[in-house]
This record gives sequence, C-alpha cells and structure tokens, in this order.
Amino acid sequence: MISQILTAVGAMIFGVAVCAAYFLFSNKLLEIIFPAKEGGDVHRVAVNLRRRGIIRPWLFLGPAVSLLAIYLMYPVVATLILSFYGPDGNQFVGGANYVWAVNDNEFRRSIFNNILWLAVVPAACTFFGLVIAVMTDRIWWGNIAKAVIFMPMAISFVGASVIWKFIYEYRGGTDAQIGLLNAIVQLFGGTPQVWITIPFWNNFFLMIMLIWIQTGFAMVILSAALRGIPEETIEAAVIDGANGWQIFWKIMVPQVWGTIATVWTTITILVLKVFDIVLTMTNGQWDTMVLANLMFNWAFRGFDSGRSAVIALVIMIAVTPIMIWNIRRANAETKGH
Repeated sequence: MISQILTAVGAMIFGVAVCAAYFLFSNKLLEIIFPAKEGGDVHRVAVNLRRRGIIRPWLFLGPAVSLLAIYLMYPVVATLILSFYGPDGNQFVGGANYVWAVNDNEFRRSIFNNILWLAVVPAACTFFGLVIAVMTDRIWWGNIAKAVIFMPMAISFVGASVIWKFIYEYRGGTDAQIGLLNAIVQLFGGTPQVWITIPFWNNFFLMIMLIWIQTGFAMVILSAALRGIPEETIEAAVIDGANGWQIFWKIMVPQVWGTIATVWTTITILVLKVFDIVLTMTNGQWDTMVLANLMFNWAFRGFDSGRSAVIALVIMIAVTPIMIWNIRRANAETKGH
C-alpha cells in the first residue's frame, strides 16, 4: 500500500516537473526564434511579437492535440480498416462483414433493443428529473430528498446490477421469495416470475435500473436551471391567474428547454454505449442483447475482430451526430453569454 502511494506521488511530481520544463523550454525556444530585439527595427519586433502570440497557445495545445490524435483518431482509422478483414485481421474480405451485419438476426435485434432504450430511458430520466426538481424546490426538506435521489449516481453500473438482481430475484419450488418484486407480487396473491427472462419486457426491467441511476443527474442539472428563472416571471403568471400546471408547462419548461435538451442528449449518448447492466444482469440472453455487448461478444468470445469492428463503427456513427449537436448548442449558449 505504501509503495503504491509513493509511486503515485512520484508520478505526480515527475509529471508536474516535465510540464514545467516543457513550459520553460518552449518559451525560451520561441524567444530565440522570434527575438524581441532586432537592432531598433520596430516593425520587425512587432511582427515577431505577433508571431509569438499566435504560436504560443499551440505550444501548450500541441501535446494534448497529439495525444487526442493518437488515442482517438488512430483507433477510428484502425477500426475502419479492420472492418474489411476477416476474424484474424489478416485476410481481406471486403464488405463481407457489412453484409453479415445486415443479414444477422442478432445484430438487428441489438439495434431494435438500442432504439427501445433510446426511446424510453432519456425521456424518462429527463421527465422524472424535471418533475422531482420542481417538487423538491417547493419543500423545506428538498435538499435531503435531492441527496437521496442523487445517491445512485455514486454507484457503479455493476454495483447497481447486483442490487437490482436481489430485487428481481426468483426462487423456485417451495422456497421463500427473497426478491423484493416477487415478494410484493406474492403478497397480493400473484405468481412469482423470473422477470429478466421474459422476452421484450425484460428490456424494460433493465431500463428501470439506468433510469434509477440517471434521474439524479437530470434532477441536479434541471434544478439549477429552474433556479435561474426570474421570480418576477412566476409572480406575474400568478397575478394573471395561472395555476400550477400552467406555470410549469408554459413558464418553466420553455425557459429551461435548452437545459432539457442538453440533459436528454447527454443521457442519449450514455444509452447508446450501455454495456455493464446488460452484461451483469442477462449477458445479452433472452433477447436483451445491445450493440455494445454484441461487439464485446464478437471481439472477446467469438474472436472475430472484423465483425466487432463493424459493430463499433455503427455505435460511433450513432453517437457522433448527437455529440456534434450537443457541442454546437453548448457553444451557441456560451456565445449568448
């Protein structure tokens, strides 16, 4: 334990020292290449100072941009090339992997399940987060309620899956039901079920877990946005005779619509990459497979790098437009301020 702490501290000190050395060396080199003294030539000095100002930011951005190019752009290009090769990555097969994807039932099922997740989870998280944010802002113990609702965000997806496995737990025969859901069903005279094996509906049982985790995130962001609404607007609506429902839908929602869209798209990106919950709860069985799990299966169980690369590209293509839209919206809001 002590050795690990010392290694971590040493790595931080070394990293800071390297950054400081790079800062000093690059600035000194820039001053040598573009000196500020040119024998009284004022025009030349001005040109050199302007060039320093243009180049200096790139000296500090350079390492970060280089790392992004290596760790982001290179894998994308390598994955694209790999998608045209066979299982071992050596035999060129052209578009055979793409033909397989179009004709494969499990691939189509994974896309359908991803679309189902996209249709339910972002909308549910955003809706519940907005409703809870409005309700908790009106009660004295609202901050306590927010803390409790936000708490699942601190739990990993695997940890949450373990918790929900106990909720969906089923015991056959005459054994007592220890699963919370089956215990409730049995209390009201119903028949216990193996919930996560029921085709189609088991997807919703898995979605509930992600909604439970991400509603706290949506609530916190939307609560901050709601507090930015001028009180005069609410007071004017009350004076005009608007009821609580009208104030919520016609006053509050339009003024935080940009934040709602940002929360929705952020959760959408997360849903497109959902993996841990499905792997831990069902391992993709009983028609619950999603694209990320299918990619994992072909890469590390089917040992077919070509097919897994095709699935990875599909996920990337699906995520990219949403990320671009989110970034553009954030930039537009920043310029507005």
